[in-house]
Amino acid sequence: MKIFVNNLSNLEKDLGISFINKDYLQQALTHRSYLNENPNSRLGQNERLEFLGDAVLELVVTEALYSEFPEKPEGELTSFRAALVNSKMLSDVGVALGLNDFLLLSRGEAKDVGRARQFILANAFEALVGAIYLDKGYEAAKEFIVRVLMPYLKDILEKKLYKDSKSLFQEEAQDRVGITPAYEVLDEWGPDHDKHFVVGVYLGQELVAKGEGPSKQIAEAESARAGLHEKGWL
Repeated sequence: MKIFVNNLSNLEKDLGISFINKDYLQQALTHRSYLNENPNSRLGQNERLEFLGDAVLELVVTEALYSEFPEKPEGELTSFRAALVNSKMLSDVGVALGLNDFLLLSRGEAKDVGRARQFILANAFEALVGAIYLDKGYEAAKEFIVRVLMPYLKDILEKKLYKDSKSLFQEEAQDRVGITPAYEVLDEWGPDHDKHFVVGVYLGQELVAKGEGPSKQIAEAESARAGLHEKGWL
């Protein structure tokens, strides 16, 4: 444990935050799976901090967008906010901050680098915001969020990432090739309460990309997102 605590000073430098109570930072990085293998750990897992940080994050981002775009209606501001605080964005920010190297995970979770790790990182970022709020107050949490997250807004606006992937793929397809995309279920399995779908997105007869998910809607959105990357339309 000493090694981990010592290393936290390196993370604090990267974050630009010096914690008064280091326990808050350590707990923000502790996934519940770690406690399953280390039940005698002095600190709990990070889900309560994540709950708190999520609320602080939404308030700060909402306030920043409200101030920056006085002419925008509520619907557009909501789309901007959703693009800034979704799990993909927050996990990317978490990676950029180096959180991956400090997460306390079970051995099984530590091996997973796919979508599960994305959600763990996003949750850890929210927990970190909660930890900063408890340790240093709202203004410090606000300064941190504005400094590390809000700069991504420029990229979101330029690439229209605030639009859902299906709408964006349709707009690009109609503008570039004059075709409206079509979606087709290519495979499905599982009982009614636990279905899984594979959907393909087509431009005419061309299968552009496939997407998977627990519902047709999610699988369609994933196929559209994959199609944007496949076509280089992002």
